[in-house]
Order: sequence, then structure tokens, then C-alpha cells
Amino acid sequence: MKAQVIGGVLAILWLAAGCGTAGQSGDTGGARGGTAAPTAIGTIEQGFKVGLLLPESKTARYEKFDRPYITARVKALCPKCEVVYTNANQDPNQQQQQVDSMLTNGVKILILDAVDAKAIASSVAKAKNQGAKVVAYDRLAGGPIDAYTSFDNLQVGKAQGQALLDAIKAGGDPKRGPIVMINGSPTDPNAADFKKGAHSVLDGQVVIGKEYDTPDWSPDQANTEAAGAFTALGPDKVIGVYSANDGMAGGIARAMQNAGVKKGTPLTGQDAELAAIQRILLGTQTMTIYKPIKPEAENAARLAVDLATGKGVTPTTTVDNGTSAAIPAQIIAPIVVTKENIKDTVVKDGFWKPDEICGAAVKAACEAAGIS
Repeated sequence: MKAQVIGGVLAILWLAAGCGTAGQSGDTGGARGGTAAPTAIGTIEQGFKVGLLLPESKTARYEKFDRPYITARVKALCPKCEVVYTNANQDPNQQQQQVDSMLTNGVKILILDAVDAKAIASSVAKAKNQGAKVVAYDRLAGGPIDAYTSFDNLQVGKAQGQALLDAIKAGGDPKRGPIVMINGSPTDPNAADFKKGAHSVLDGQVVIGKEYDTPDWSPDQANTEAAGAFTALGPDKVIGVYSANDGMAGGIARAMQNAGVKKGTPLTGQDAELAAIQRILLGTQTMTIYKPIKPEAENAARLAVDLATGKGVTPTTTVDNGTSAAIPAQIIAPIVVTKENIKDTVVKDGFWKPDEICGAAVKAACEAAGIS
């Protein structure tokens, strides 16, 4: 079965009006004029420092994919450039200090994946005041950022909600019992989009028995929330669980097993983490969202190098973060992954290799899915 692509093919999309995440805007009649080319803060010939600030390491993607992809692409575009890397370990104060340190050390172009979009706004303003440029990466940060690249996050939530609803309907009346919703961190603007998208599909179609916003996307907190929800609602009555990402889905899956929730009860996810792919094959998770990180990372590297060398960017779509209107944006389509298309998505793209997925506990399920 071929990959199901939400909103278009696996490619960089310059989304038109009405097709992006909340806060996006765009002309329906074609390309906007590009922003005025900024003053160059570096040259390809001499090289310059590119600051890369990632938010945390609990989610496997950041160290395994985002960091190496961005570093490699910056080096390909600017061989003499240096990537200065920090990880905030989910601490917004630490990330603010990391921005200060980079500015002190002469970094004039930042690729920033914010821990807390609002808290980082003052640091973005400080960077701007010191002549630096900021590319918001994966999450739309506050403050006067210069460009943004991410996924269509509202569509991610809609896809999760639809997959959950379809799986629940396959078992009967979608209102025959309650569901539990475990959303992402309230400080992450992406989480708000995922939640909004999921609710747009689920509201009125299912009974939401319990709902939580989970600080720091913590799998342990999600496990605690799910366990409490199952106790309150009755583990034999819960007919589905919305989890905003795969890390939390791991904690929820453990709670489902411990509480005696019926095996096969639908459970969503996001990020196509290895453990989630294995759970999908084993039937303890229903789906995940594969967000092809490589094109997103390469977008960020290209935007950073272009802004630093004075080229600017020429988008057809913009986003508005409330403090910096008309931010140029590059948006990528997400992909729904189920047991039926693992082979044609994450395996085909080399995101996960068969020998990484198909350990002893999953070998039979891999064979049944044609993964070898």
C-alpha cells in the first residue's frame, strides 16, 4: 500500500491560504514578492558560525536526525562554516542562556527550535538588536524571527484524529464508550495545533472522558495521566486514546497494559519513533505520523545560509507569530503510517532499516508485513 500523504506529495509545499496551520496566511494568486534582501553577515568564502539550538533529547529524532542533517547540509552549502550546537534539555531558561552565549561568541545566524515559544521571544529580540538572524525550526517561536520551516501541524492533528475515529468506528458505535486525550506540552505552539486539529475531527463524534495537556511531552507524566484516566473511567470502558506523540504513546501503552485495557484499543502517535513502529506492528499502537525530517532540516540550513549571506528568501506563504507579522515560511506535508504502509514509508525512505525494526520480538510481525 502506498503512503497516504496528507495535503499533498512528500515534498516542500508552499501552502496557499487556508491550507496551513493556524496562524498561517498566504495569497491564493501565486507567489508573494520576496522580502528585501538583508545585509550580509557572512560570506561563503570566509565562512561564519551557524548556531543550532534544539529543545530536548527525550524525543529520539533530534540527536539521530535533525542535528546531523542540519550540520551536513550547512557544511555542503558553506564548507568553511561552523555549526555551534546546543541542546536545552527541555529547559527554557537554559535555552535563553544558550542564545546569550552564542551571541557573545559571535554567532549571527541562529536555527532555533524553541522549548517555550513565548519565553524565547525576548532572546529572539535580543538577537535581532545585535544584528543576528533567526530561523524558527519545527516550532514557531515568538519574537521578530526572519524565517520558519516546519510541517502542517493542524493537518497532523486532523490526521491523528481521523485515524483514531476510523479505528473506533471499525469496532462499532463511536460513542459506545469514552476516549482519553493526552495532548502535548502547553508551552509548545505545535501542540496547540495538533490538539486543535484533532478536536476538529473528534468533537461531536466521540465522548471525551478525560483530557490532559502534558508538560514537557513527558512519557512518564503521560503514563500517570493515562493510568488515572483508566481508573476513573473504567479500563474496560475506554475505547480509544489520543496521544499527541510517540514518546507519550509509549508511556500510555504501558498504562493500558497495566490497567487491563483491551488489547487493540486504538492509540495514536507522531514522529515515527522506532518503538512506535514496533508497537504498530505488534498491534499495541494504531498509527503514527511520519514527518520527513531531512527536507525540513535542509530547509533550515538553506534558509540560514541564504539569510546570512544576504540572499533573503522568496516565499508564497507566510506565518504570523503575533509579534512578527509576515514571516516567510516553508511547510512540509506529513504522512500517516499504519501497519499496512510501514514498508512504503519509513523503510523505503531509509528512516528506519529493517534490521533496526525487526528484533526477535517483532520478527514475525515484520515478516507478516513484508519487511525483511
